[in-house]
Amino acid sequence: MSITHIVLLLLVVVLIFGTKKLRNIGSDLGGAMRDFKKGMDGGDEEEERRRRDAEKLRADTTAAPQENVRRESTETHDRTP
Repeated sequence: MSITHIVLLLLVVVLIFGTKKLRNIGSDLGGAMRDFKKGMDGGDEEEERRRRDAEKLRADTTAAPQENVRRESTETHDRTP
């Protein structure tokens, strides 16, 4: 493809879509690429946050039954004559 073919193709695209539509498409495409890059960079942070949340939830669920056992054992000692 020569430079004249590229210029002719760009001219046809501008005539079909118009400059305003092309500007909107360009800004949308740029925003999408920026968000994609941010998502790729933040993926590690997101995974770390999920891992911490899962560990916290696991610690909370394992601690709750032990507290109940302690409460029940003290209650039974209080009831014995």
